Amino acid sequence: MSDLGEFVEELVADADAVFLFSSSRSRYEALSGDTEVVVVAPENDVDADAFVELPLEFRDFDERVRFGVEGAIENGYVDDESTVVCVADVFSENEDTVARIQAGQFDQSGVYDLFVNSRAEPAVIRDVLEVAVELGKKGQKGKPVGALFVVGDAGKVMNKSRPLSYNPFEKSHVHVGDPIVNVMLKEFSRLDGAFVISDGGKIVSAYRYLEPSAEGLDIPKGLGTRHMAAGGITRDTNAIAIVLSESDGLVRAFKAGELILELDPEEY
Repeated sequence: MSDLGEFVEELVADADAVFLFSSSRSRYEALSGDTEVVVVAPENDVDADAFVELPLEFRDFDERVRFGVEGAIENGYVDDESTVVCVADVFSENEDTVARIQAGQFDQSGVYDLFVNSRAEPAVIRDVLEVAVELGKKGQKGKPVGALFVVGDAGKVMNKSRPLSYNPFEKSHVHVGDPIVNVMLKEFSRLDGAFVISDGGKIVSAYRYLEPSAEGLDIPKGLGTRHMAAGGITRDTNAIAIVLSESDGLVRAFKAGELILELDPEEY
């Protein structure tokens, strides 16, 4: 047991910050001391000075850690050189997992900015992102497919686009995240045009041809018209856009005309 105690001491020694992934006041008070404690949770119930709001329940521990690290770096609580110890409840309702990491080991993915600083509800963004990732993994009947989802500020997006075909979601009240609806989205993705989704997740339209101005857009070389449209519509509205590229299979997110997230569905 003494060896185990020494190992735990080494694990937490010389850490620049402790990330507490819960709102346990007793745990927060026990950890508070010379080392800064960053609370990463849905609510700041412990009135922590260093707090990163967790807008949704990330399913995997590493996703929670990545989000917390990006949020802490953006808010200036730690930097890329910081060594942090993460304390979380992974297997039970109580804190049961401790991990030591370097904050800089995570490339800044843009996931914090995407979820926290967007107009659409975080759960809606997550659901759309998961549809795009699933399409990227499986394609359409085994073949690569491209897709464009525009999320939030749906009224303005509709005003800056036109229909390419009959809207199968007209007068419907279906929402992304419903398993049956997600199957429909995957099926319709093989046809041209963008999906328009409201802040709250209602699917407003499919088959929309986006007509934003492309002037002044700075889109990375090699990305095609679908990405240009995504960049343009997010610059001209308060929407975000999630694009699945048919050519390289990557999922990218745009906000305010800029590429802020790029991920490989096979590694997500």
